[in-house]
Amino acid sequence: MSRIKLLRYGLLIAVGIIAVRLFVIQIFQHDEWVARAEAEHTSQNTIIAKRGEIYMMEGDEPVPVVLNKAGWMVIVDPKVANEEKTERAISEIAGDKVVAKWEDVFKDKTRRYYVVARNVEREQVKKLKEKKLAGVYYQEGNSRVYPEGEMASGLLGFVNAEGKGQYGVEGSLNDQLGGKNGLLKTITDVNNVALSIGDDNVRIPAEDGKNVVLTIDRTLQRKVEKKLAEYLSTSKANHASAVVMDPRNGKVLTMATIPNYEPEKYAEVKDGNLFLNQIVDVAYEPASICKTFTFAAAVEEGVMTPETTYNNTGEITVDGWPIKNAHSGQLGVISMQTALNYSLNTGSMTALMLLGGSKSEITKTGREKLFDYYYNHFGLGQATGFELSESTGLIQEPNKGYGLNSRYANMTFGQNINLTPLQVAAAFSSLINGGEYYAPTIIAGEMKDGKFVKAEEKKSVRRTVTEKTSETMRAMIWGTRGLQRLYGIDKPGYYIGGKTGTAQGIKDGAYTFDETTGSYVGFGGRDGELPEYVIMVKIWEGGQTLEGTADALPLFNLLSDTVIDHLKIKPKEQ
Repeated sequence: MSRIKLLRYGLLIAVGIIAVRLFVIQIFQHDEWVARAEAEHTSQNTIIAKRGEIYMMEGDEPVPVVLNKAGWMVIVDPKVANEEKTERAISEIAGDKVVAKWEDVFKDKTRRYYVVARNVEREQVKKLKEKKLAGVYYQEGNSRVYPEGEMASGLLGFVNAEGKGQYGVEGSLNDQLGGKNGLLKTITDVNNVALSIGDDNVRIPAEDGKNVVLTIDRTLQRKVEKKLAEYLSTSKANHASAVVMDPRNGKVLTMATIPNYEPEKYAEVKDGNLFLNQIVDVAYEPASICKTFTFAAAVEEGVMTPETTYNNTGEITVDGWPIKNAHSGQLGVISMQTALNYSLNTGSMTALMLLGGSKSEITKTGREKLFDYYYNHFGLGQATGFELSESTGLIQEPNKGYGLNSRYANMTFGQNINLTPLQVAAAFSSLINGGEYYAPTIIAGEMKDGKFVKAEEKKSVRRTVTEKTSETMRAMIWGTRGLQRLYGIDKPGYYIGGKTGTAQGIKDGAYTFDETTGSYVGFGGRDGELPEYVIMVKIWEGGQTLEGTADALPLFNLLSDTVIDHLKIKPKEQ
């Protein structure tokens, strides 16, 4: 065959191959090549919404406690970027700011937007831009700064590497704080210069997050945390929590837990329990604190007064189980006020019997009435309406299960029941403020255009007891602190009351005194007026016995004096 024929056939074959290839591209791969062409001339970026900042109160003025600082996101378009060059350059320059796994970045090349690094500094971005990497874009954003350090970390939470709020305020209010990102899509020329015309240009503005103002008193929060830390330094416990509320409106002034952590260094935290807000996230058995609610139910139903008497033998057998007092004295005929003063379990069980119309046994009616007051009146064992996520706790219904009478006998003094300190504080506030239940609140308002816009004042949700019952219970709870006044611990001119709780731990499926949690809830204010604050404290340590009287009560006393001084509550003139 001649050379010319070979060239002719070769040319025909080449033309055929080209024709087939063009057919495949134009017919079968049309959409793919159109997308590639658009990719070369389209710049698409997410417009990052500015995350809202968080404020606390300093007197009547909001002050920022969580801020933003400038940082850049590095974004890769997997369809355009060179995999090897892009990975090498960004890894070398951005280093620990890289948040993506490179094997995932280029796995799906139909994806046009992949964030590979966050909080990249200005100089790092400058060096990356000098590389002129195709398909790599830079979006200015912000990262979180917590200028108060560890203060209120269990309350505030943190923002993770993905820009999402975790735990506390940051997690619960993430949608409000995070805002809504926008979109910028621009058609560019061959030199990647944006064209000012074109129907494909898109700009959807970002909606910045809300700047939230908390009801927390920043100075008081710091003072309370300092007192907790000082107290723990001389205690066998390493953990303590305290919540301070205004019982007249449900506003939370302080929500503190020690130990805490630095939110900006959350990745270094080894104990995940530090992330939990112990006041709202963790339900536990508050023990004898609940006697105040049991007694209140009996007073409200008209079956008991502080002067009502019963024969205290030191124990009562229920469902075949002897339930004893922790305190061995005060035997014989005593009043219900004495039973509360000495935190006698026989006293609270007697109140339950009286609720059921009996003086000697627990009845179905008594159980049902106690459940009604605990759950429906005082809101125990359910969400309080607090703005942050919270545990609901647990209260067993009165007519389901086994050993109902013994279970409810234990419930009268706060065992066989799981509640959060916030639930207890809110319920207790209603008990001593005249009978009005306010859903606890932590939102004071928002900062908008540099101005403080106050949230609408919340109204009472319901009445838990009458004003007369509330007055009676204030006096009974005030009576429990006789020794505090006798030894001059309570300052003259102030009206202070409270109740202890020592909760047994559980070991091998049974209650044990080898590990206990100490609690105390109390109120205070100017003598002759309604209480101005409620404080709930909890102190615990694994394997240790912490008591309401020996450990939680002195901590309450310390914080009560701190609150009185900080709020400048003046005593009644003697």
